[in-house]
Amino acid sequence: MITSKLSGLGRIPIKAGLTALGLTLVATGAVAQPGSMAVTGQPAAHAGQEPVNNLPNPYRTQRNFGSLPDGRSWGSVSAVNIDIDGIHVWAGDRCGTNSCATSDVDPIVKLDPNGRVVMSFGANQIIWPHGMDVDSEGNVWIADARLANERELQQNPNARGRGSSVLKFSPAGELLMTIGSPGEMGDPPTHLTEPNDVLVAPNGNIFIAETHGAQFQNEPGPNAKSRITVWSPDGRLLNSFGEWGFEDGQFRAPHSLAMDSQGRLFVADRGNNRIQIFTQEGEHLDTWYQFSRISGLYIDPSNDMLYAIDSESDPNYNPGGWRKGLRVGSARTGEVYYFVPEHISPERSSGMGGVGSMGEGVTVDMSGNVYAGEVGPIQGMTKFVPVLSP
Repeated sequence: MITSKLSGLGRIPIKAGLTALGLTLVATGAVAQPGSMAVTGQPAAHAGQEPVNNLPNPYRTQRNFGSLPDGRSWGSVSAVNIDIDGIHVWAGDRCGTNSCATSDVDPIVKLDPNGRVVMSFGANQIIWPHGMDVDSEGNVWIADARLANERELQQNPNARGRGSSVLKFSPAGELLMTIGSPGEMGDPPTHLTEPNDVLVAPNGNIFIAETHGAQFQNEPGPNAKSRITVWSPDGRLLNSFGEWGFEDGQFRAPHSLAMDSQGRLFVADRGNNRIQIFTQEGEHLDTWYQFSRISGLYIDPSNDMLYAIDSESDPNYNPGGWRKGLRVGSARTGEVYYFVPEHISPERSSGMGGVGSMGEGVTVDMSGNVYAGEVGPIQGMTKFVPVLSP
């Protein structure tokens, strides 16, 4: 695994961010990037965090990993996950652009270690694949995060009945279950609102993170739900926790989910630039800021290595000098060991500004290779290959 291959590089400890008490809004003082949505507040604990940018990078970056059926070009990819064999990689391509609302190609693809497509599915079923999980039986779960917009509906009226739902597919691409009401937003048990990610726990319970747009809101509103819902293996609502806000136990768009070997739920609270850790019942355990503004999370269940990918940091959304990149550390201790910096983007940056680009989704195979799904000016897939130490 990657821990043994990279052990010769050493580990640089970064103090874990202990649970912050009494969080309040603080002004960032940052000027918004042109065309961005200004963020006027952050949790108070964020202000005291030194940026974690200068750590060893033990990976070789391989851009443009993987091909698509019929030689088509990649679009935006945020949904990625490793197959149960630990070798093949699943990815949700947004149909060559940033939406599948007007397309009839398969957005969900399975790639072998050389990047060749071995199967695909999902045509005319998904609008915006955003998060993904592969359960213990190899079933593929997709969080379809948004509805078709009016322009897309004019081009394809049939897209009206898709989106804002979670879909369970068999390994062969058969639709087995739907949570939510595709084409509509709302509240459980019948509806979801912009589901960002889905995670299936070892006991089969299903965790869903909502809502995508809440990260850009500075005040609570009707669509700023920012909650985690818990469902039984057969799709019955069991529990819900969290709400919009800056305090521990609150979220501004829980963007990605992961679970460690202890069964603790890790939530990438992207709008608040932090990870929050919970029991599976929703009890808050800790808050960590040292992994930056996280778009995607993956935890290797064999060793609790935590992979946190940041595609958005800039002076407006993550003030204090934080850089986009991939941070690798320990889910057990909160230490950050490695930092892979952003790609240099010749056109514009990922996210809403700042410098360079980095992927949004992240997963890891059994050999320690890291796969990132790219969203923005750089699209498709990136592979980060561990470099063996002498």
